[in-house]
Amino acid sequence: MTSSGEARAPVQALLGLGANLGDREHNLSDALRLLDATAGIRLLAVSSLYESDPVGYLDQPRFLNLVAGVETTLEPEGLLDAVLGIERRLGRIRTFPNAPRTLDIDLLFYGEHPLRTERLTLPHPRYAERPFVVVPLEEVLAHPAFNHPQWKTLRAELKTNPNREGLRRLPKNNPRPNGPI
Repeated sequence: MTSSGEARAPVQALLGLGANLGDREHNLSDALRLLDATAGIRLLAVSSLYESDPVGYLDQPRFLNLVAGVETTLEPEGLLDAVLGIERRLGRIRTFPNAPRTLDIDLLFYGEHPLRTERLTLPHPRYAERPFVVVPLEEVLAHPAFNHPQWKTLRAELKTNPNREGLRRLPKNNPRPNGPI
C-alpha cells in the first residue's frame, strides 16, 4: 500500500447505495457523480434503480437502491474513507443503526480480497440476505466491464439466491452521472 492509501494496481469493487430522505434520486445521482470524480475511483457500471422497504428500523420511508461497480486504486479502507466522505458531504448524519438517511454507501466486495478489520468486513456480511443488493448486484455483474473470472463464483451464487422479493424496479431514467454507463 502506498502512503496515500492507494493500491498498487486497479481493483474492481462493488458498492451498494441507498437513500430514503430528501430527494432520493438526486442524492443517488450526486453520489455517483462524486464517486466518479474521486481520485482513485472510476465508475464502470450502475444497476437499475429499485425501491425497497426499510430493514431493521421499519418506521421510516422506503429506500431507493442501486449497485455501482467501480475500478479503484485505493486500498479497501481508503475506499471506505472515500465513500464515508461522500455520505457526509451529501448530508448523512449517523444517529442509530438502520436510521433514515440521505445516503448510505456500503462496500460490498473489493475484488477477490476478503478482509476483516475493526472498520470493515469484506465481503459485506449481509449482502446475500438483502434483495435490494442481490438483484442489482446481479445486473452489474452482467455488465461487460465485470466479465472477469474473479466474479464467476459470485455470479453463480446470485443466480440461486432466493432473496428477490419486495423490490420495485423503477423506469429507465435512473440516476447516472452523465447518462448511461
